[in-house]
Amino acid sequence: MSDVVLLDVRDRIALVTLNRPQKLNALNYELIDRLMALLDRIEVDAGVRAVILTGAGDRAFSAGADIPEFSASVRRGIETAVRDFVRRGQAMTSRLEAFRKPVIAAVNGIAFGGGCEITEAVHLAIASDKAMFAKPEIALGMPPTFGGTQRLPRLAGRKRALELLLTGEPFAPSRALEIGLVNSVVPHDELLPAARDLAARIIRHSPLAIGGIITAVTRGLNMGIAEGLQIESEQFARMAPSHDLGEGLAAWIARRPPVYSGR
Repeated sequence: MSDVVLLDVRDRIALVTLNRPQKLNALNYELIDRLMALLDRIEVDAGVRAVILTGAGDRAFSAGADIPEFSASVRRGIETAVRDFVRRGQAMTSRLEAFRKPVIAAVNGIAFGGGCEITEAVHLAIASDKAMFAKPEIALGMPPTFGGTQRLPRLAGRKRALELLLTGEPFAPSRALEIGLVNSVVPHDELLPAARDLAARIIRHSPLAIGGIITAVTRGLNMGIAEGLQIESEQFARMAPSHDLGEGLAAWIARRPPVYSGR
């Protein structure tokens, strides 16, 4: 039996692959739990500086929740459905959003429902020109439950998000780019190279600074400007005594490339 999530680490970049291609990489409970465990492992691995998240096969990034499994939880009652499905999915997207190493979604095909919510939650996203997105939960008689009602309006704006949430209609990668769901759209064969190139351009910088920026942006988006500025100040204060800041300043003055250590 193959692993439902694959991990391959090269050049300080972890390639994490959702691996249920026969089910369009649907997010069953086993897959979500395995992904969370791998994130825990990656977080403490100093040899990994960035994460690329993609889907196995040629058809899907992730088609969303595993509906038969979710339906079984619903039949067992509200408490079971909320515990097993909603909280598990929200914990996954929140973990991706707050992860202090950059997470880049390489969207290689269908990104419906929970697959779209993963794309919303991660820090950066590149879409194949063969990708397709949708918020189809309304067709099941329910709202999105992995954060889609909250993150998509923050990315796209209220009216554009509501159109997608209330119609459930698929939309092309060009539309995803227009509304800020993805950073770029590339030819399908160039997807992973483009994601690796983006990761490489990020990880040449201090991992402490990268983590501080991610934390300040993620937390600050949900606060007023005054509170957000306080978070920004706190992240700088964490960096002030670090080797990396001293090295960055010294390298700038000496006009040489910095050598960061992550401490």
